[in-house]
Amino acid sequence: VTVTVTLMFATSLAWAQPPASPAAAPAPPPPPWTGSAGMGLALNRGNTSTTNFNASVEATHDPKTTSVWKFKGLYLRGTNNDVLAVDRLHLEGRNERALSERAYAFGQLQFLQDEFKQIDYMFAPGVGVGYKLVATPTTAFNVDGGLGFKVEKNPGFERRNDAVISASDKFEHKLSPTASITQSFGALWKANEFGDALYTFTVGAAAALTTRTQMKIELLDTYSTRPPNAAVKNNDVALLTALV
Repeated sequence: VTVTVTLMFATSLAWAQPPASPAAAPAPPPPPWTGSAGMGLALNRGNTSTTNFNASVEATHDPKTTSVWKFKGLYLRGTNNDVLAVDRLHLEGRNERALSERAYAFGQLQFLQDEFKQIDYMFAPGVGVGYKLVATPTTAFNVDGGLGFKVEKNPGFERRNDAVISASDKFEHKLSPTASITQSFGALWKANEFGDALYTFTVGAAAALTTRTQMKIELLDTYSTRPPNAAVKNNDVALLTALV
């Protein structure tokens, strides 16, 4: 309810602002570096004591040449009656180099640590190619695929090195100058056994509060087809709200 009211209030603020003067000077070109940082916190005290915290960061270096650098990170942590319930860190770095107006090649490195998926650490470097299916001022939709390998360590097991195949998509649509929706999907398959895979899916919405802040709500689903042992569930779902 709080998120809904906040989004409605943000939209009202946006529409209430007066239109720009026709004589206003054109906006300067965007800087090479752009990015954002967000944080969300949920507390409950009384008969139960729960704390849920999330922090995210995104950064892009785009000097308007053929090469673009993208970085992002997400950290989740939660406790229930002082017992740790969530502890997850995901980091990703990626370089995209244009091959044509819509096609591009990429190299990336992903890192994942998830205590309750029993992943001490997982590194997954890879390379591949992608294509911009839609590229307009209001809508962007990219798909890509690649090859790489992953190094994974689970509690009680030796470190494993496996060749992997990756695929992903990313969709973003601006509903208005102050509101947008996003969706992304990622898959990491073991090359010699497609039944062993890790899938991630996110869908979210954001609305501006000011020219530099926004409220964001996002659903994150992580699914592992082969957890380290039978005690670990395949699927984890998190609903995140944050001030960005």
